[in-house]
Amino acid sequence: MVYQATVSAPVNIACIKYWGKRDTKLILPTNSSLSVTLDQDHLRSTTTSRADPSFTKDRLWLNGVEEEIKPNSRTATCITEMKRLRANLEAKNPNEPKLSQFHVHIASKNNFPTAAGLASSASGFAALVKSLATLYQLPSTPSELSLIARQGSGSACRSLFGGFVAWEMGSSPDGSDSLAIEVASREHWPEMHALICVVSDDKKGTSSTSGMQRTVETSALLQYRIKHVVPERMKLVSEAIKTRDFNTFAKITMQDSNQFHAVALDTEPPIFYMNDVSRAIISLVVEYNRVSVDAGGPIKAAYTYDAGPNAVIYTLKENAKEIIELIVKYFPQANQFRDPFGLFGENGVQGKVVDGFNTTVVKPFGIGAVKELIHTQVGDGPRVLATEEALLGDEGLPPKA
Repeated sequence: MVYQATVSAPVNIACIKYWGKRDTKLILPTNSSLSVTLDQDHLRSTTTSRADPSFTKDRLWLNGVEEEIKPNSRTATCITEMKRLRANLEAKNPNEPKLSQFHVHIASKNNFPTAAGLASSASGFAALVKSLATLYQLPSTPSELSLIARQGSGSACRSLFGGFVAWEMGSSPDGSDSLAIEVASREHWPEMHALICVVSDDKKGTSSTSGMQRTVETSALLQYRIKHVVPERMKLVSEAIKTRDFNTFAKITMQDSNQFHAVALDTEPPIFYMNDVSRAIISLVVEYNRVSVDAGGPIKAAYTYDAGPNAVIYTLKENAKEIIELIVKYFPQANQFRDPFGLFGENGVQGKVVDGFNTTVVKPFGIGAVKELIHTQVGDGPRVLATEEALLGDEGLPPKA
């Protein structure tokens, strides 16, 4: 009997940022946060977990390379917690196979750069936890699983849902109320699209873990943000999502991205996640919105940056073509733009701006300044995949291991 499960999990990109822990072991945040789950057809982590009595220890392969599972590490914590839930199920159902007593082999891969500020740890730990939950046939809800995924990577708790997701910070010292909940499903606002501008796929210089700890210890601005800013923004963005008010959603998303990076700058020593290309993209989005607003129209786009230089531009589907043309105009691509939604036809992207756009706000960059453009949309939560998509072979090892 083969005990195995393969799952994919999505990336999520926060509109209200999580930055700072009040408990570093349990990963309890200093503030609540809210994100959009992106479509797994474009960005995902896939994980296969297998339990077998012949395995001699728990093992993990990430993108084909074996990683050590260190005692008390985040990965070890997640595996231990999932085995505990399985043991509880076995205690209630004595006829169940004792999978909690078997070691596990886990293989995971991302279809996008790891540790480059594209939320790879979020999708990775969500896939890890969901694959083990599926392997162990646990009846746990996504919110219940989010309590464990959170201990791997804080934002991973939000990747256990599709659509629009809040991570409620909670107040209990044991973390029992610090979990993710769905604000709205992907079906509620399917017109929400995103353009990811991959400015760098290098591993970032300051990890999120070390960066946010330094911020908690040294930034006075962070304390103001926690107490006075985030609670109100959480309410306003949640309401904007529920009413499909893109204008409010966009304003607050950009404001919160700006403040997150201001908090990083307020850290001692300061942390710089954005670069000149990142800032140029901000200028383009601001000017693009100005043209629309000055003509009596709405805000059409919202930039946001996590802990890295890569931009995520949220927009409604009706405006996606204009934004892609704008970015390609200033950041020409080495490779033809992949057009998953069929917006451009045979001629492809030409690279142009809307009427009234001040073309001098930014000087055009050379090919390669933005390495890749990924056009995606709001997506669903983790998916259980078919056996043929497994990342482990017959012996419970990756094919090339």
